Amino acid sequence: MRFDHYADDSRRRPLISFELFPPKTAKGMDRLHELIPELLELHPEFFTVTYGAMGTTRSQTLAIAREIQQRHGIRAACHLTCVGASRSELDELLAEMHDADIRDIVALRGDPPQGETEFVPPADGLSHGNELVAHIRQFIARTGREPFGIAVAGYPEKHIEASDLATDMLNLKRKVDAGADVVVTQLFFDNRNFFSFVDRARAAGIGVPIVPGLLPIVSVKQVRRISQMCGCVIPASLEAELDAAGDDDARAEEVGVRQCVAQATELLERGVPGIHFYVLNRSSHMRHIMEALAPVLAARRGT
Repeated sequence: MRFDHYADDSRRRPLISFELFPPKTAKGMDRLHELIPELLELHPEFFTVTYGAMGTTRSQTLAIAREIQQRHGIRAACHLTCVGASRSELDELLAEMHDADIRDIVALRGDPPQGETEFVPPADGLSHGNELVAHIRQFIARTGREPFGIAVAGYPEKHIEASDLATDMLNLKRKVDAGADVVVTQLFFDNRNFFSFVDRARAAGIGVPIVPGLLPIVSVKQVRRISQMCGCVIPASLEAELDAAGDDDARAEEVGVRQCVAQATELLERGVPGIHFYVLNRSSHMRHIMEALAPVLAARRGT
């Protein structure tokens, strides 16, 4: 898998991908080793592996991605951020990824440390996502290595730090112009926001594939915390269902599966190039979702 394959009509589109995060404990890592084969049964095209806060799980990110590729024979992409790394340290990380046969990167600025409102770049570091994309492309040009595929983030409801939608779209255009192959969106729960985002991106001259990122709900507390952090609006009808679920996580997951299936079905029927699922290091809800999506995926793929 390479991110530029989203634009390749010979590929098996739409492409389904899953995002994992490095666990903080040994028990969590053991569970992740069990989880990956369970998720592989759902036939994703590739995985992505995130960083922890402040890049704290950087080595685990690469180790997990390498294991996915070497043990399970499926491509994996590493997240890379501007957080806590100078330009020379970024070069070292890029070389490690390349040597590990990682050929796809999700390039992000990264979030400020908890409790802080502004991102402060490290010494001799980078300040913005477009700078990171450009740095990756320059690394390849300097070293003559095989290119990386690069994904960047898009924000259907705008980045929480952006002053307005227009400013946020200009920032996205800078990242794409710097060399991104694909845009993967932050979570959203109202597809109208995604379709409006795509229309605005095309009007701004952004021509790369735009892939919706969906977060299946597994608990009320969790989805409200995540939505508040990223500025994602929960529609009133969904909010009412979550209120009714309360602290019952099993009921909340049922709500989340229905919501995610409805969202993904419409997106697939409207022709998105793929869907990236934030699976939250779990598989049971994804099994239900992928089973429900099988007919629409088969129709899109002509199988």
